[in-house]
Amino acid sequence: MYTLKIQRIGDSLGITLPQELLQQLKVGEGDTVLVTETADGVQITAGEPEFERVMNAYRKVSQKYKNALRELAQ
Repeated sequence: MYTLKIQRIGDSLGITLPQELLQQLKVGEGDTVLVTETADGVQITAGEPEFERVMNAYRKVSQKYKNALRELAQ
């Protein structure tokens, strides 16, 4: 477990990840991480560009066709 302090970064707030955690996630500067809500809090995982691309496409389609998708689900 890591205890991280929220700090001001420009006009935003953020956390810095220790080198050991970056190595565990196999990420570095410029990489993307996914922050997912779980029943226990949040989970940080290394981002996968293909997964993010697919999820962004899904979000667009699901908003545009939400009524049709709701009907199909019934």
